[in-house]
Amino acid sequence: MTNRSGSGISRPAGRPGMRHTLSPLSALSPLSRTVLAVGAGLGGATAAGAAAVYLFKAQGRVARRRIGIPLGEQAPAADRRYKHSFGDPFDLVVLGDSIAAGLGAERPRDTLGARLARGLAKRTQRSVRLRTAAVVGSESSALASQLASLEEGYRPLLAVIVVGGNDVTHGISPVLAARHLRETIQALQERGSRIVVGTCPDLGALRPVPQPLRSVASIASRRMAAVQAQVARDLGTRYVKLGSLVGPMFREEPETMFAVDRFHPSGTGYRRTAKAMLPALWEEYQQATGSQPPSPPDAQW
Repeated sequence: MTNRSGSGISRPAGRPGMRHTLSPLSALSPLSRTVLAVGAGLGGATAAGAAAVYLFKAQGRVARRRIGIPLGEQAPAADRRYKHSFGDPFDLVVLGDSIAAGLGAERPRDTLGARLARGLAKRTQRSVRLRTAAVVGSESSALASQLASLEEGYRPLLAVIVVGGNDVTHGISPVLAARHLRETIQALQERGSRIVVGTCPDLGALRPVPQPLRSVASIASRRMAAVQAQVARDLGTRYVKLGSLVGPMFREEPETMFAVDRFHPSGTGYRRTAKAMLPALWEEYQQATGSQPPSPPDAQW
């Protein structure tokens, strides 16, 4: 059973490089009935469907040319111990795709993992050892190899998973992606970790992607996020609806929220994303430790 707050956070009771490939077939899959309906209105569902596929393929090529790879394929290395002076360290691991890895951040301290680690350290008054297992370009199927990269005896207190965008753009079924997410959550739970899932962001905020492909991608990403949220609920794990919490900011402030490729978050984008996720991590920390340690009055997310 899940109790949700208005913040968009659930509270349970009890391939190297980002592939800028917007697959028309993946987008059409959840929208097949709509495509057929449009086709019927135009006098032929088959012809309209073929035309839509052709259009989306062309728009996908346009999007790839606009985005390019100006950021390279390697996120800033941010793994270290944050707020060393606080002592009594605990471990935080981040798994997932380029957002989880921090591609687009101007400095290591601006990555999602680093911002989460600093925020948690300030709130808990304990130092945080950050471990980034996330890999740029990963689909949900890569979560297993990311887990395998962790030592068998590694037992992080908290874990963050942000994934799904590449599954959408690569045409991966949400059901299949959800299976990989489920297996990863269960494996982390077996290690004794408390997990927060950041659901698939709203790909409709990507202005380099032409319309109507952008709208189709937005609907597909919302579908992916809904399936991910259900997996988290089933396993008693908190999740944060990134599409609804920070998606509007990316739509309204693209110049500041996106990096130079207009595809990945900037340092500001990561700051807003971390701020949305930290309350859920704070609650998981309290559940994991069985206590509510004092926080300094000026502690900010």
